[in-house]
Amino acid sequence: MKTSLAFLGGTLVLYGVEQTADVPAVFKWEKARWRCEAYHYPAVIHWVKEQKIPDNVPRWERLDLQLYDQREPHDYQVAALDAWDKAERRGSIVLPTGAGKTFVAVHAIHRAARSALVVAPTIDLLHQWYARLVNAFNIPVGVYYGGEKNVESLTITTYHSAGDLVAGYGSTFKLIIFDEVHHLPAPSWGETALMSPSPFRLGLTATYPEEYEQTGGRWRVDDLIGPILYSQRIDDLVGERLAEYRTERIRVDLTPEERAVYDADFAIYANFFRSRRLQERFGPNWLMELMRLSAFDTEARRALLARGRLNRLLAGCAGKFAALDNLLREYAHERALIFTENNAVAYEIARRHLIPALTHETKAAERKHLLDGFQSGHYRAIVTSKVLNEGVDVPEAKIAIVLGGTSSAREYIQRLGRVLRKVGNRQAVLFEVIARKTVEESKSRRRQPRPIGS
Repeated sequence: MKTSLAFLGGTLVLYGVEQTADVPAVFKWEKARWRCEAYHYPAVIHWVKEQKIPDNVPRWERLDLQLYDQREPHDYQVAALDAWDKAERRGSIVLPTGAGKTFVAVHAIHRAARSALVVAPTIDLLHQWYARLVNAFNIPVGVYYGGEKNVESLTITTYHSAGDLVAGYGSTFKLIIFDEVHHLPAPSWGETALMSPSPFRLGLTATYPEEYEQTGGRWRVDDLIGPILYSQRIDDLVGERLAEYRTERIRVDLTPEERAVYDADFAIYANFFRSRRLQERFGPNWLMELMRLSAFDTEARRALLARGRLNRLLAGCAGKFAALDNLLREYAHERALIFTENNAVAYEIARRHLIPALTHETKAAERKHLLDGFQSGHYRAIVTSKVLNEGVDVPEAKIAIVLGGTSSAREYIQRLGRVLRKVGNRQAVLFEVIARKTVEESKSRRRQPRPIGS
């Protein structure tokens, strides 16, 4: 059999090379062939050339791309792209929401001038990417998800569908771009990066994953994509690219009835939490441990249920509804996004104020209708439970109202980002409504986002 290196189902396979051969350590002898994960391709290609082994892996095309988007990139965008070029086009760029990450990616594709795959976390973002790439390059763009599986030299897929696409067509793309790359450490999604032979890799995010989010069976973004190459904080770009903004914390009181219920459930939850020293023993993974224990430990189950009741009470307490009423009256002339912690509260707000609710239950056509209506001014406010946290463009929104202080630093930054896209000289405002003397106060104080990459 003639020797060759080939791509097969997310792996590299050496054909015609004996088991006794001295091959790079990444290869393992399996099923009578030397094999390794495809992401090792850049590391083994030099050895393959030295051995004069025919390389049958690359199927990517050289693209003659004309850039129809004539906007000039900002200095920081050029600096990010230059850093990516200098690092052999492997690594992540961290920019605030609204700072033009997609625009940077379009220019990265133009610089690479090779077949490229974009992986997005949601179908909404997939469609957004499709429109941007078609407008930027005026060539056919493939879409691969659900019932639509069309592969072109520029193709967009979702994290859910990327594994199947890369297994079959991974060697078609020299560049792979992971949008919202903080999702990549998830075990099943990180596999996609392992299966791809693409030597050029670009990760994009406003919220790079913390160290603890890349341990315990989860992948490290550095290993799969490369290191952080360039980062900017929100405050670095305010005024130039992002809207001026301010944040305000509004504290409300629980009613006597709510306080009694809260104190009772908090005692159950906190006593178990402290007696088992969960945070001391398990650090950031303490909640996962509580959930694990609840499967067989009656006290753990009781504590977990109390925590759930406590969070539901805080999400929909009377004081927050009253604060929301006041804010919507005060900012009746502005378009507002209202963020809640659960669907039940979102639907209650929608009923009270006769505004649309956007949740994971909202169908695609209705979702598009609501967002288009919001952009046009037909709807002055939208209430949502987390689904607008990332990616979706709503530049007309300049007021964000967050009902609850239990969100993470990532969610906080993402929600702020929804109102930071620059529209004239209008100022953006994020209101965070929290309940006094509850877990929300302490979590809100602790959640001061650190500069990304620090």
